Amino acid sequence: MNEATKLPLNALRAFEAVAAHLSFTGAAHSLNVTTAAVSSHIKSLEEFLETPLFVRHSRSVRLTPQGARLLPGIQRGMGELTRAVDQLRQDRSSGLLNISLLGSFLQKWLLPRLGDFYQKHPEVDLRFNASRELVDFMQTDFHAAVRYGAGDWPQLHAEKMLDDWVFPVTSPALLAKLGRIETLVDLNKYKLLHSSSEPWQDWLRRVGGDTMRAERGPVLDDSASVLAAAEQGHGLALARWSLVAGDLASGRLVRPSGQSVRQRNSYHFVAPPHHFELPKVIRFRDWLREVCSQFPPPEGERLEP
Repeated sequence: MNEATKLPLNALRAFEAVAAHLSFTGAAHSLNVTTAAVSSHIKSLEEFLETPLFVRHSRSVRLTPQGARLLPGIQRGMGELTRAVDQLRQDRSSGLLNISLLGSFLQKWLLPRLGDFYQKHPEVDLRFNASRELVDFMQTDFHAAVRYGAGDWPQLHAEKMLDDWVFPVTSPALLAKLGRIETLVDLNKYKLLHSSSEPWQDWLRRVGGDTMRAERGPVLDDSASVLAAAEQGHGLALARWSLVAGDLASGRLVRPSGQSVRQRNSYHFVAPPHHFELPKVIRFRDWLREVCSQFPPPEGERLEP
């Protein structure tokens, strides 16, 4: 064991306090301990250093030359230690919070709600990275992620935040031209728009349609692109309720069919277990859970399985 690991930190704090007050009683009051405890700490420190640190008089105390030499170093060390502890506490509860999530979820669902978080937690500075790649928390500085899946990511703790449904959407103009989808014949009037994140098979299987149609038609890169194509009247897109609710409310998109399919996957808040000990992670997780609970299912659907 080296000498640094044996440093009597409590005795050093007592030494600094006595030097500041030039009084054992004053030091005891500032440290909220007894005068006898302060005296014991100073005695043990003098024995550790093998030199007297104070000259004791009946009514006063003064530093010895050795104590005067020691004091500046102790003050610098204690100050640095205090700043380091305070910085760590601040970093845990405020400052930068790095979140990885899907770009479509950030753009279509989260961004319109973030003003509420900033108003409630101005001490937390959110930084988002939009990516479909899974986060390697060991190799990056991310604190948490929002992911869409079954919730079984290895070595990570996942908490379900939001269920979702999928259904077809299109532009108001195309709906006016081709009409509502009440039968499979009606469905065949529409060109299907595809994205890798929302495959058509489950919905087509549910309505008894031709699942081979899921292999034909334009393929776009992501959910945001396929919704933009639908809004421009290029065809019928299969959309997640979470991503399209705002577009439906504004009238940019419409539902030509009332048939929806509840997804097996959900949005989860994901992080290594020890990251859930950080107050700023807890604050964002709790806020996200609250706003997700306020987001209703699509009309005619229920939250129960």
